[in-house]
Amino acid sequence: MWYVNQNAACVMGGRGLRWIRAVAGLFALPKADPELAQSQYAAMSSQIPLLYFILIVNALALAVTHRRGAPVILVYGVPAVFCAACGFRSVSWLRKRGRVVTGQQALRRLRGTMVLVALLGAGFTLWSLSLFPYGGAYGQCQVEFYMSITVIGCIFCLMHLRGAALLLTVIVIGPFTVFFVRTGQIELVAMAVNMLLVTFGVLVVMQRHYRDFTALIISRRALIGRQMETQLLSDENLRLANLDSLTSLPNRRRFFAELDRALGEAEGQGKRLAVAVLDLDRFKGVNDVYGHSAGDRLLTQVGLRLKRITSGRVFIARLGGDEFGAILSDIADEADILAFGAAVKALLSGPCVVGDRLSPISCSIGIATYPEAAGSAADLFERADYALYHGKQVARGEVVVFSGEHETVIRRAAIVEQAFRTADLEAELWMAFQPIFDVRRSRVVAFEALARWNSAELGAVAPDVFIPVAERSQMMARVTGILFAKALAAARGWPESVGLCFNLSAHDLIASQTMERLRAMIARGEVAARRIEFEVTETALLQNFELAAASLQALHEMGARISLDDFGTGYSSLGYVHRLKLDKIKIDRSFVVDVDRTATAPGIVRTIVGLCQNLGLDCVVEGVETASQLQVLAGLGCNLIQGYYFSRPVTGDKVGEVIARFEPEGMAAARPVG
Repeated sequence: MWYVNQNAACVMGGRGLRWIRAVAGLFALPKADPELAQSQYAAMSSQIPLLYFILIVNALALAVTHRRGAPVILVYGVPAVFCAACGFRSVSWLRKRGRVVTGQQALRRLRGTMVLVALLGAGFTLWSLSLFPYGGAYGQCQVEFYMSITVIGCIFCLMHLRGAALLLTVIVIGPFTVFFVRTGQIELVAMAVNMLLVTFGVLVVMQRHYRDFTALIISRRALIGRQMETQLLSDENLRLANLDSLTSLPNRRRFFAELDRALGEAEGQGKRLAVAVLDLDRFKGVNDVYGHSAGDRLLTQVGLRLKRITSGRVFIARLGGDEFGAILSDIADEADILAFGAAVKALLSGPCVVGDRLSPISCSIGIATYPEAAGSAADLFERADYALYHGKQVARGEVVVFSGEHETVIRRAAIVEQAFRTADLEAELWMAFQPIFDVRRSRVVAFEALARWNSAELGAVAPDVFIPVAERSQMMARVTGILFAKALAAARGWPESVGLCFNLSAHDLIASQTMERLRAMIARGEVAARRIEFEVTETALLQNFELAAASLQALHEMGARISLDDFGTGYSSLGYVHRLKLDKIKIDRSFVVDVDRTATAPGIVRTIVGLCQNLGLDCVVEGVETASQLQVLAGLGCNLIQGYYFSRPVTGDKVGEVIARFEPEGMAAARPVG
């Protein structure tokens, strides 16, 4: 068996030798790699003066705290020698900083640094431990603190010279730990162990930094040269900084840089230029129904299609979300603009993969031209964006070119915004109330509160004008609070059987302070929560569905009712029906206009009514204006009706008259209100 034992001994010896070599390698200088030594020296030369500064400051602090009890030689003599040596070496390093050295010179100086680190480490350790017996409890803690903070600071200063940092750690931390553990004082022992563990963590960080530093130097050397590498990295970074990673189209930064360049060229050559902003219709619905991954796939497909029409005259970029921008250079007339719009619509007309099915997509396009619409890049883009916004409001899926009429609207909006900011909103905002009738029971069941603004400066301003102004100017929270308070004040005088319907905007639903204020107003009990109903549209939910749903859930838990307004006009209304705790659905007026003249509209209404009955939801039909419409809707099972046929919105003092006019006589005897 002797040969077995001999083989085992050889194996153990081989492993031990490998361990010794590995440990020795941690302390070794890069003799075979002079370029790495040069890089280490260059990086370290700016940190060594800081190391000496740390040693001097900490030594003086320790000496001062022991000046009364320790011998003079330890308080003044030894620190003076150490500080003088450190100061001399610091000045020497500062003079050499920035000088180019050869690989061999760098190795010699690094070797000298390691020797000096060993000497200083041993000297400072012996000196500091020799002061320990001369201090009280605070002085002893000062010694331990001094050694701890000094060694950590020095390790960080030496992180580019791993061998020196490890050598310093062995020289200082070993005696440090043994010395303080042997004191037997639990506080000092705990601090010593803590310092040992912290130092280990610092060494791990230092090792990773050294490894990354070394890898960086080696990778640089692998390239043809520093100049070529820098240029390649710069070009790649520039490309990535200007590229949208999802669609591989240029990004927003690149778009505006190109717009500045193209605009300068157009100004210099007297040419026309157009900026187009494209927005996918109902893209948020795709994200809500199928998830963000499906939305990303859709955007990728759109990007690939838009690349087909990119040319020297057409620059297309993704601006963010589902919004894309295009720059049309050297356009001749409106025909060029319309041709671009037609090309985009044709590209996007084919179905895309959405979720697990094919679905058609479309986009709205807003365009502004130079020099007609604006003379600067910012103004040109802003007007194109306004044309897009206007198009999505009145001509979704079409191309809208910014015109003089739009300019007038913008100026009017600026005037309205200025007046709104300076208005006495408490006095000028008021509520109108439109009743909701139950034709089966011949009575008013609720009133919808509608915001109104009678400006002291501009007169009556429509809600569709001042509500967007309130949202843009960050004043929606205040407006909602004022309006809800006025609505509650009016509802206090109504019969208990009559409810209050109040509309919430997208800004309301995602504003936590606004929702807290509404809940606090409900909690006061001026109007029973069961009588209050909050109406939200799908558009309001799209901005942040999860947050909006949480806000509505909190209101619902207080006893308030939730209604989904304009049902049937959105991309994913059915998705919201099963994801929200709804009490009521309001059928959009667009289905009512032709309900008595077409065969399609009644079928849609009947389907929605049946859906509500199956789900146990109330169903309100809004926009009823004629007796013929009412007759058809009643035959379809619609019981809750709202519209001009019965009553236009009235002021708060007229609510009682509306209630009294219908309840005694019954719905059939009621006269339409013009």
